[in-house]
Formats: sequence, C-alpha cells, structure tokens
Amino acid sequence: MALMITAECINCDVCEPECPNQAISMGEQFYVIDPNRCTECVGHFDEPQCVQVCPVECIPINPERVETREQLQSKYTALLALPASSVAVAPAPLVG
Repeated sequence: MALMITAECINCDVCEPECPNQAISMGEQFYVIDPNRCTECVGHFDEPQCVQVCPVECIPINPERVETREQLQSKYTALLALPASSVAVAPAPLVG
C-alpha cells in the first residue's frame, strides 16, 4: 500500500525530510512519492511519518499499489540491501 500525494498538496515541504526511505521528492507541480521506495514507514515507524505531519491530509493510500504489510517489509529489506551510493545521505554536522 504505497502512499501517494494528491493535487491538494500545498508544497509546504514538511513531508520530504520525514521520509526515512527518500521516497518523496518535488514533482512538476507538487510533491510525489516513489511507490518503489515507499514502505509506509514499515521497518522504521509504526505510522507513516508523512501522513502524520501533512497539514492538509493529502497523502492517501495509492489504490494502484495495494501491498500487504509483509510486502512492505520485504520492500524495506530490499531497500536496506541497496548500495550506499543509491541512497542520499545527509552530511555529518561540523564539529568545533
């Protein structure tokens, strides 16, 4: 059950940094979710973080990508196996 962002998105920028799988990015008009990376936060959190922070409630389940919890867990496991170069990593904070 990958999630999707609807046209009601106001581009408030709060969902993107909350996604632990880097599945959310800016689309042509509003944010979009890559269904191949979205695990609904399975493996990270009990609830999808983007849904929790969205002020306009525009992140429903994508009806074209209905997945079981087991399938989402498998996707999470596969994402963990990806090479580090395929996952964006935030730079370490400066010390000093």
